Amino acid sequence: MRYAIKGEMSGELLTFGGQVLVHDNRGELEYLLPGARVVPYDGDLPTLPIRDHPSMASVQWPLRREDFR
Repeated sequence: MRYAIKGEMSGELLTFGGQVLVHDNRGELEYLLPGARVVPYDGDLPTLPIRDHPSMASVQWPLRREDFR
């Protein structure tokens, strides 16, 4: 199962470069983006794993919560 982030105001999925940002671990996604609305994603739009987003280049996967203290 993959998960995506849905915008609170727009109700649209968060994208980057026209691709839906997804992650396979809901808990990790909720930890990275506290307060974000995380929803299951099984659509057919192109996707980009959040770990491949340029702003996540310094994040080690799988997440190690101790790296964020």
